[in-house]
Amino acid sequence: MSEREIPLPPPSFDFLVMSLRMQAEMNLGLIPGGEGSGEASDLRIARHFIDLLAVLQEKTKNNLSLEEQLHLDNTVTELRFRYLQAFETHQKKTAEATQNG
Repeated sequence: MSEREIPLPPPSFDFLVMSLRMQAEMNLGLIPGGEGSGEASDLRIARHFIDLLAVLQEKTKNNLSLEEQLHLDNTVTELRFRYLQAFETHQKKTAEATQNG
């Protein structure tokens, strides 16, 4: 089966949220095989995808089903938390490297 024959999921709001989430997770190094493969590869890009989800959250307020709203809210909250963890880890590594320098 070639790449063109692989069936694509139907376009949906949930699929859009999951796509943006996966981009953020890859750049946080949370998805094995992503650019970071376990390390925060690009926090700036991860933050950009999280901010895009937050824009989507703000612009769709009161226009989503309860399930869609919960999915988006939980995704943004979780990614923000994971971003802070990755940022703190990055800061500690930078400080240690400077001290051992």
